[in-house]
Amino acid sequence: MLILKAVSLAALHGYAISQRLQQMSRDVLQVQQGSLYPALHKLENKGWLAAEWGESETGRQAKFYRLTKKGRKQLEAESANWERLAGAVSAIMRTAE
Repeated sequence: MLILKAVSLAALHGYAISQRLQQMSRDVLQVQQGSLYPALHKLENKGWLAAEWGESETGRQAKFYRLTKKGRKQLEAESANWERLAGAVSAIMRTAE
């Protein structure tokens, strides 16, 4: 869900996705390459991301990922499920002992 959210505004290469997630989480989340790239390939295989090669800001070739229409629907579903789950956890935590 977080990867889909990170690329929802613009196509990004892997390192930029990692940086965006770290920035969006105010340095709380740090996604390691060993976790990120397998996840990107899985999301691409599911049709939620599309990728194409391009030039990064450093001038190197990089694979840029963008959200597909199917991916946008999945992001909406995952976001709604997260809101429901987070609300339930919050309700439990507010319950007096």
